[in-house]
Amino acid sequence: MRRYLLLLFIVIISVHTLAQQQLLTGRVTDHDNKPISFAAVYIRNSTYGTIANEAGRYQFKLAPGNYDVVYRFAGYQEKVENITITDQGTEHNVKLVDEAYDVKQFGKDSAINIVRKVIGKREYYLKQVKKYSSIVYIKGVQKLDHAPKSLMGQDVADALSVDSSGKGILYQSESLSNYNFLQPDKIKEEMIASRSTGQNTAFSYNKASDLEVNFYRNIFSINGLSSHGFISPIAPKALRFYKYNLVGSKIENGLKIYKIQVIPKRKYNPVFTGYIYIVDGDWRLYSVDLMLTNKNNGLNLIDTLKVSQAYIPITDSVWLPLAAQYSFRGTVLGFTFEGYYLSIHNNYILNPAFADNYFNGERMRVDTVENSRDSVFWNRVRPVPLTRQEMLDNNKKEFRAQLEKAIQKYDPASIHKNRFLVLPYIPFGYKASYNNNKDSIYVFPFIQTLFYNTVEGMGINLKGTYTHYYDDFRSYSITPNLRYGFASKLFNANVRGDYTFDPNHRGAFTGGFGSDILDLNNVGTRSLYFNTLSTLLSERNFVKYYRSQFVEFGYQHDIITNGLLLKANLSYANRTQLYNNSYYTISTFEDRHLTSNNPLMPDAPADDRSVLFPQNQALTLAASLTYTIDQQYETRPTGRVYDLSPYPQIRLSYRKGINGLGSDVDYDFASIEVYQEHLNTGITGFSSFKFAAGDFFNRNQLYFMDYYHFSGNQGTTFDPTPGSFHFLPFYTYSASGAFLEAHYEHNFTGYFLSDIPLIRKLKLDEIIGVNYLTENNNRNYSEFYIGLQRLIFRVDYGISFAGNHKYMQGFKIFYGIK
Repeated sequence: MRRYLLLLFIVIISVHTLAQQQLLTGRVTDHDNKPISFAAVYIRNSTYGTIANEAGRYQFKLAPGNYDVVYRFAGYQEKVENITITDQGTEHNVKLVDEAYDVKQFGKDSAINIVRKVIGKREYYLKQVKKYSSIVYIKGVQKLDHAPKSLMGQDVADALSVDSSGKGILYQSESLSNYNFLQPDKIKEEMIASRSTGQNTAFSYNKASDLEVNFYRNIFSINGLSSHGFISPIAPKALRFYKYNLVGSKIENGLKIYKIQVIPKRKYNPVFTGYIYIVDGDWRLYSVDLMLTNKNNGLNLIDTLKVSQAYIPITDSVWLPLAAQYSFRGTVLGFTFEGYYLSIHNNYILNPAFADNYFNGERMRVDTVENSRDSVFWNRVRPVPLTRQEMLDNNKKEFRAQLEKAIQKYDPASIHKNRFLVLPYIPFGYKASYNNNKDSIYVFPFIQTLFYNTVEGMGINLKGTYTHYYDDFRSYSITPNLRYGFASKLFNANVRGDYTFDPNHRGAFTGGFGSDILDLNNVGTRSLYFNTLSTLLSERNFVKYYRSQFVEFGYQHDIITNGLLLKANLSYANRTQLYNNSYYTISTFEDRHLTSNNPLMPDAPADDRSVLFPQNQALTLAASLTYTIDQQYETRPTGRVYDLSPYPQIRLSYRKGINGLGSDVDYDFASIEVYQEHLNTGITGFSSFKFAAGDFFNRNQLYFMDYYHFSGNQGTTFDPTPGSFHFLPFYTYSASGAFLEAHYEHNFTGYFLSDIPLIRKLKLDEIIGVNYLTENNNRNYSEFYIGLQRLIFRVDYGISFAGNHKYMQGFKIFYGIK
């Protein structure tokens, strides 16, 4: 905390100092007087620099004195200008000439020989700086460049804040952070200020860590735009994937710089095209200018991505990035968009003295007033001037936001965003907020409100949530639910709620009471909506229900500073078996029929009244401890946001059926899970897995809903979450004793098979799935699943060591083309 207050003090003093400095401005152009967008401009022998904006304009705040200012951009000759700053602002325009290269002295293998030397020094430069800190400025702009006339009405133009021709700025963002790094991969970012205007519905990079461009690493990852990494042109095995062409050399600032073209050896590999610039003798990167395309590299959302970066000397032997930039362009449904995100590093400090335990898992801390910095602040600290278009758009959208805020404060019902629209409500529900977003309501969608199943018949399920925020750290929500089945004539009403009291440590209370219709499989099978469709249209009533009259109370909180989460729940329920009361379907099939609501009687007729369990009362205590190895998180004014850990999570669970106090159950259950949702494996994609095992070491009295249930699937759609089976029946293999399950899935990039013309032409998606079922005093279930186009490899296996079900054996093959 003392360090953070010191940082704020330094920033305030710096802003005050900047006010006493003079402004150096100018325009960087080529020989035709056309602007050179994003040219790097920095003060020689310092760590202070910037880049020009799209119009080629740049600006510095400098104290009076003489400065050697360096101007450079890929494709042009570097230029150094000696500029004197007086007690008045200075305008200094610069023209850059096209770069000229000497190519006479190089042999056929010169490019490969140079790259081999760079590869030999790669690891040294990757680890050269043990730790550093810098001030980082991030800027992003997204624009709409073209829109179909048939879709660009005035309402659409107003919603997107663009003109009637479909052009304009959709989104702008800026942030200023103190960025700290410790080898090999520890970071901590302290966000001082940030602002954004407009709508961003795709991807954004608003943090310094989002634009951490480092080609010294073997694999270059781009969060949000690709599920796999890309091979650096200077990776140890890069020669297997790239061809190199030496364009030539030039002398800049006394250094010989080689320009090398990088060319993929094969199409569709995870590699770049473009140029890298190398310093002779040092064999280090000087700058990069590389490109990826959706056609060849499998990008998400966009068609092209240009990655550029410029290094500057911090000391005689240490070079670090001054600026990095992503420039992109794409087309979706006829809408063409483009934009960029850039980062500028200033005020590098090498080997700072970080406090003990400074890198404690907190990757970012956001100042409580970071969103409230005014335009005066940004005009003082912004290193890249806004273009005229950006300034006008920013002013217009800030005014609109302030107007809406004022309207909401004094006339909450009139704000436009709370308008009820029928079409979005049907699939997504309706949400409205009031009192500066301190209060909100959410009405669940229509597709979850009107339903049909064989137990209740046609039914109505009215459900909504009210949420209130006391402040950034305390809030509560209440969710009332009314449900009525016309065939069963059962009316159910319940209320559930939660109170968050410590978001920084995931502290919350939960509770509820009333009656409800629940799934016998407590991990969930199919939603009301999909069960309605499958019952009416496919004559498959997959979900089996029972009634619970309950009261429950829960608690969760981190029990150590970081990584160990405790959850506990105590409930009392009166549980009643239900039977089918309605047998209507829209479509009928000769090879199938509606089934009993008793899942252990799959061949019984729909009107079966066999007993699955007697009416019973259950007092149940459940608790779990979840440990996340090397838990990473961001601390925001509203609480912590937890990042996916690169390491597995471990969960220990215990459930006790307490006998006595009117409760009929008497059992003890314990399990352990080890799982990982997203394990990045570089260019091959990513993996996920889950391993679980457990047992009822006391099973004096338990009922079917108390069993351990697997996450299965019996429909044409499936849950892709790791830990679920694609073809497993929902209830058949539920365990009343010891069990073991294992799941592994790997999502390949697809480039392994992309060179096969037939696969690319047919776009094979799910080619083969196999399940094998067998039981011999035990119950086993396993699956093998492969999907092509993205190439998904998946294996699921489960075994239950107790049960009295009949012997089953089967083998099935599934085939489909996307």
